[in-house]
Amino acid sequence: MGNCQPTIFPYEDFDVVADIKAIRKACKGLGTDEQAIIDILANRSAAQRLEIKQAYFEKYDDELVEVLKSELSGSFEKAILAMLDPPHVFAVKELRKAMKGAGTDEDVLVEIMCSATNAEIATYKETYFHVHERDLEADVSGDTSGHVQRLLTMLLQGNRDESYEVDEGLAEQDAVSLFEAGEARFGTDESTFSYILASRNYLQLQATFKAYEAISGTDILDAIENETSGTLKDCYISLVRCAKNPQLYFARRLNAAMKGAGTDEETLVRIIVGRSEIDLETIKDMYLEKYDVPLKDAISSECSGDFKRLLVAICH
Repeated sequence: MGNCQPTIFPYEDFDVVADIKAIRKACKGLGTDEQAIIDILANRSAAQRLEIKQAYFEKYDDELVEVLKSELSGSFEKAILAMLDPPHVFAVKELRKAMKGAGTDEDVLVEIMCSATNAEIATYKETYFHVHERDLEADVSGDTSGHVQRLLTMLLQGNRDESYEVDEGLAEQDAVSLFEAGEARFGTDESTFSYILASRNYLQLQATFKAYEAISGTDILDAIENETSGTLKDCYISLVRCAKNPQLYFARRLNAAMKGAGTDEETLVRIIVGRSEIDLETIKDMYLEKYDVPLKDAISSECSGDFKRLLVAICH
């Protein structure tokens, strides 16, 4: 969407042999030189990191992931391992983690799906099966129910219009449908909301939200706040925010992960690693604009040690 800037680019003077030797040295002997590992991995693209992983195995007959697992720990280890997965593999591991065990973290499912293209959703379904030998759609529908289940299933169809065209007539029509499905009636017709939010392109949705406000005098987010509740409400709000401005949506997610007592380190890793080659630079701009604090300062005050140093390095 629009002009999005990453923070990590392919490293121009990439020398895979030099990198694997430096990583080998950092892990040898007493203690680990974490800074050396950060300096390399935070400055290589995902494709280059995969080359490093492959070359390491070929040269030393050791799995780099296993070596690092034995040397590192905690959130720092998790973040480094996330960086050594291809991005779509990391994403499907996060999807599975959101559904494993008791309770489902629908926020994570929506966060990953609402920002994915149709092609990425198709890749996630394939990769999910490949990595977990399970069916993503079956897992999602088995772990959720009611309107939330239907909404997530729609998102998983990967049928969103991906053009950049705006049909003003349709925006009016959808706005009226949303109004009639929500504020204008007793009880809310969720299927109309879900269908429109899951199938229209983002520019089209922006036009629809404008038209909605003109018709109802209410911002669509306020309407959702008043008309729906619980998990479904959270899902709708995420989708609307992502449609309005995906990078601001991620900035909000990062802020929420650091607010209050305790830090949601998994969300920090998922967004900072996951968006680093897509739009993290733009997310940083949005974060500063919204919260008046640079993202790296927020991370520095919430996180510590090597984990902090790694995230700050990825933010460049």
